[in-house]
Amino acid sequence: MSREREKILIRNASQVVTCSGFAAKKGTEMSDVGIIEDGAVVIENGIITQVGTTEEVLKQLDINDYLEIDARGRAVLPGFVDSHTHFVFGGYREEEFSWRMKGDSYMSIMERGGGIVSTMQATRRIRYDHLYDMAYDRLDTMMDMGVTTVEGKSGYGLDLSTELIQLRLMNELNEEHPVDVIPTFMGAHAVPPEFKGRTDEYIDYIIETVLPSIRSEHCAVFCDVFCEQGVFSIEQSERLLKAARSYRLKLKLHADEIVSLGGAELAVKMKAVSADHLLHVSDAGIKRLAQSNTIATLLPLTAFSLGEPYAPARKMIDAGCAVALASDFNPGSCFSCSVPLLFSLACIQMKMSPEEALTALTINGAAAVGRANKIGSIDVGKKADMILLQFPSYKFLPYHVGMNIVGTVIKDGMLYIV
Repeated sequence: MSREREKILIRNASQVVTCSGFAAKKGTEMSDVGIIEDGAVVIENGIITQVGTTEEVLKQLDINDYLEIDARGRAVLPGFVDSHTHFVFGGYREEEFSWRMKGDSYMSIMERGGGIVSTMQATRRIRYDHLYDMAYDRLDTMMDMGVTTVEGKSGYGLDLSTELIQLRLMNELNEEHPVDVIPTFMGAHAVPPEFKGRTDEYIDYIIETVLPSIRSEHCAVFCDVFCEQGVFSIEQSERLLKAARSYRLKLKLHADEIVSLGGAELAVKMKAVSADHLLHVSDAGIKRLAQSNTIATLLPLTAFSLGEPYAPARKMIDAGCAVALASDFNPGSCFSCSVPLLFSLACIQMKMSPEEALTALTINGAAAVGRANKIGSIDVGKKADMILLQFPSYKFLPYHVGMNIVGTVIKDGMLYIV
């Protein structure tokens, strides 16, 4: 990657796809992506200062003051927001993937000591510098595919010290890597072996010991919980989320992934920013989401990796939900952060239009991390987080199946060549 100076004029773009907005888009609004043909964007001090046609923009500035990018034959889009990942972890679980290919279920693997607890053990053992280097490289990979903001979850420590290490590391990466990293505390990802059979006591431990430390360090923005049959019940999840909210953490939920448990309804009740997964969301849950400000974050790469039915994106959008898309990059159920594959699966398998998928990965993804007022669209006053494709239209994203077509990333007004 190479960096250039900050004052930039992008001109002659075949399309500037603004995805304009400062809040999540619901239902039919998701189809409006705000295309400007022969478009131009002006960036000063990392902020977007002008957007319009090339002719309009050139009338208003002295081009000699700017680094010019001739985007002829290329589309300009907002940077992608990956609003659900678990990218800070030690170890791998390739053997478990083979077990799943032979028919073992995700939950059965967890029950025999694999799954999240396996990654917990590896993460507790790994050196900090090694964990940091791997996480930094993963952010590089995401950025090459157009991701400019990433949410990252803890949850592979399941004890105070390792959870804090994961969160501190993400805060350090946020300072040192170009990609913005938004840390989420997810100590309620699984029950660690030392609390086996004592799930309520583990929730007490998180509330009484871990949350106060996280609050004192201000090292997390969100709190998430794996609300699922055999993991954390509706009642346990609600108790934890209420406590997290009292410590001024915003809320998220892993909801209705394996069975229809009522996680979506709980997310709405708790005014969570997002309810994620939702492969088995109920009709009542969809209705509640559509009537709320909670974002439905769907993770098609995970369904693909697990061989599970996809979340009912079409049904949710038609009902008026605000839908976001994210990778769920993690070492177990989805060892992939491939935006190209994610985009194609959303369109081909989940029946989302290219416009809806683009909205879901930009402005709605930004809303799912509470930053729709700052990122997620090409609007005057927002951070200059943008990408230039190698093709003239955003419609090449699902069409060029599984292929990365991002050529240039602009992050905070700085230029990075992929």
